[in-house]
Amino acid sequence: MFGEVSLVKLSKYRVLVSGILSPIMAVLLSVLVNGVLMRWSADPKQDWLFRLSVSTVVMVVPFAVTLVFAMKDRSRSRLLLSGKIGFAIAILSLGLIAKPVSDGFIRSKQERNRKMRDVTAPVFETTDLSGNHRRLADYKGKVVLVNIWEPWCAPCRAEMPALDRLYQERKDRGLVVLGMSDDGIASQKRFLTEIKVTYPLLILTRDVPSLYRDIARYPETFLVDREGRLQPAPDLDQPFEKLEANVDALLVRDSSH
Repeated sequence: MFGEVSLVKLSKYRVLVSGILSPIMAVLLSVLVNGVLMRWSADPKQDWLFRLSVSTVVMVVPFAVTLVFAMKDRSRSRLLLSGKIGFAIAILSLGLIAKPVSDGFIRSKQERNRKMRDVTAPVFETTDLSGNHRRLADYKGKVVLVNIWEPWCAPCRAEMPALDRLYQERKDRGLVVLGMSDDGIASQKRFLTEIKVTYPLLILTRDVPSLYRDIARYPETFLVDREGRLQPAPDLDQPFEKLEANVDALLVRDSSH
């Protein structure tokens, strides 16, 4: 008897409980489904859009469950205030979908941009950590490697010493390396106390063309030849040696013109 009463009381608040759990369950389901699909995937680098789509769709399930509960309670009697609150929370949880959807669009742009060939690179003007003005146009006649990075990005931190070595070994042949981050100057300067690089670090502001800002996966690299044209950069998952080979090919090709 006591158990039946408890279940009746619990059922009165099932919309509230379901609504409160909706944002938590949406995130957990997305992570779980993405993990399972990653494990089953034959080529994780190629099917990222499918995984993102499925893991985003399942984020709607907790809201759908709350909606069903709310509709059943509504059909039996008036929806309680607690139910309305729970349903409102469930609706708000749908906002979590905006992040993966946005990341998907940006990543699609990023992959398309990386494959550009013989297209004039969008010019930019910004400042380095010392406040000096830096323009892409200033490096006409050189091969420019633009590296988009963030201090919190572990692959970025791991790659930067290799980038600095590449710069030091090839700068006399016409290579320029520019690091760009939208992180604050103070944060980037703190980073330099941990990992030393000799190439310029620039501030990625909103005035910089979107090509360099539409980034979902870090680090990202753009290669600009001596004529100021974009050339394809290696995929993010390829070894650093592939980037070295691309740079060397541009240095040799362009120096022969």
